[in-house]
Amino acid sequence: MYDLLVQNYVEDDDAMFRFDYSKEFLRWALLPPGYNPDWLIGVRAGPKRKLFGCITGIPVTMYLNGREVNCAEINFLCVHKKLRAKRLAPILIKEITRRVNRCDIWQAIYTAGATIPTPITGAQYWHRSLNPQKLIDVGFSSLPSGKTMTKYVKENRLRSLQIPEMRPMVESDLAMVTELLNNHLRNFKVHIHFTLDEVAHFLLPRDKVVYSYCVDGPRDSDGKIPVIDFFSFYCLPSQILRHPEHKILNVAYSFYNFVTPRSTQE
Repeated sequence: MYDLLVQNYVEDDDAMFRFDYSKEFLRWALLPPGYNPDWLIGVRAGPKRKLFGCITGIPVTMYLNGREVNCAEINFLCVHKKLRAKRLAPILIKEITRRVNRCDIWQAIYTAGATIPTPITGAQYWHRSLNPQKLIDVGFSSLPSGKTMTKYVKENRLRSLQIPEMRPMVESDLAMVTELLNNHLRNFKVHIHFTLDEVAHFLLPRDKVVYSYCVDGPRDSDGKIPVIDFFSFYCLPSQILRHPEHKILNVAYSFYNFVTPRSTQE
């Protein structure tokens, strides 16, 4: 599956970058607690049984306007470039729909680069350049008009930020992070509800896959140190397809985050 995706999955319009999901990332994304192996579908052909197409689903518990709904989260629809005219994608979609329906689940969530009727929402990407010189060199971004490279690099330089109470998430944080995260997500009309096991799977740090950090508050009356803020990001590099020097573009994507409201005096 890694080989199929790394050669045929999502590219930008100019075919300069393509997602490069690692094998560890794919295991993290596709094998959560309660996953159904029947929802990981591939199409093979030839004497070597090479993979030419895939589509995947994982079970998620959604809340839609306060109503709990069991859903499938669909991802990684990919067809080999040589078979794009064979109408394989609609067959894959129909097959995973059939398998999900057999589990008495009738709703699915998914994202798409193009607008498919009828979307429930849209998303805007916002970037924070960490290495602007490389990004401009590979064509990911361009130098703003009227600015020199030296000035632009200086403007995007990371400032030192010291938060003594900030630390990587550990297993003992699971119960508190699960409760606080679900409380935060209830502010939204459409949101996932996480179990303790799902938070452990998706948010406990994994090197080069996902990173999570907690900010500790003051010790409470019981002597416990509560988590008051939380942030996480996952790592998804892209191949740089047409550059003589640079081959990989490392990107951190904001994942789940929450803060505990505090008075302005703190």
